[in-house]
Amino acid sequence: MEAKFQEQNEKRLRKAFAKSEMRDWSEQRGTDSWYVLRVMSEFVEGCDRLNAIGPCVSIFGSARTAPEDPNYILAEKIAHDLTRSGYGIITGGGGGIMEAANKGAQRAAGKSVGLNIRLPFEQKPNKFIDDDKNLDFKYFFVRKTMFIRYAQGFVVLPGGYGTLDELSEALTLIQTMKIARFPVILVGSAYWSGLLDWFKETLLKEGNISKEDLDLFKIVDSAEDAVEEINTFYQKYLLKPNF
Repeated sequence: MEAKFQEQNEKRLRKAFAKSEMRDWSEQRGTDSWYVLRVMSEFVEGCDRLNAIGPCVSIFGSARTAPEDPNYILAEKIAHDLTRSGYGIITGGGGGIMEAANKGAQRAAGKSVGLNIRLPFEQKPNKFIDDDKNLDFKYFFVRKTMFIRYAQGFVVLPGGYGTLDELSEALTLIQTMKIARFPVILVGSAYWSGLLDWFKETLLKEGNISKEDLDLFKIVDSAEDAVEEINTFYQKYLLKPNF
């Protein structure tokens, strides 16, 4: 699979470079204008469709997690229990942890949202997304805005670069007060403890974060604790869009 991905990526890059070499600056400006309109259309459609759904929790994790993996089973239970607590579930729409979360939401007869990203490999919508809540995005940054604006919490299970990207985005926006504070829950202390140690031993000691920044997230190991953290948070604060 790795070799196939590298071959596809090289072909895509060669094609992109060939196109860019054929353009002059005037053509590039014209292309950029259409780019802005495409981005705007994704924002408009995303906001229109998600605004009607109500309070949701975004769940992240690896697309490569198999159904028999304990993390898959855990993600499904977390989504199921959150749905029973009144939240819709938003995922990246793909397989693995995302599929598990959508499956849990659907099993509880709740709202199951998928924000799918068009990729040349790996990603396609899973079958547990509600038909009217399956959104397709070309641009990662538009998709990330949708994840955050309509989420009342982030639940982050073990994952790769994409999962870390979403986690970092949320923590940065909360830290800089660009969005309202909401609960960020990391599930799996064995998986996340090394990252937490690095935050404490490197980021904090180097003065690149404050001690209070370590309070922007919680680490739990069970579905019950994940759901309790979110419910406890909203016993104090109102449910509302984040920005």
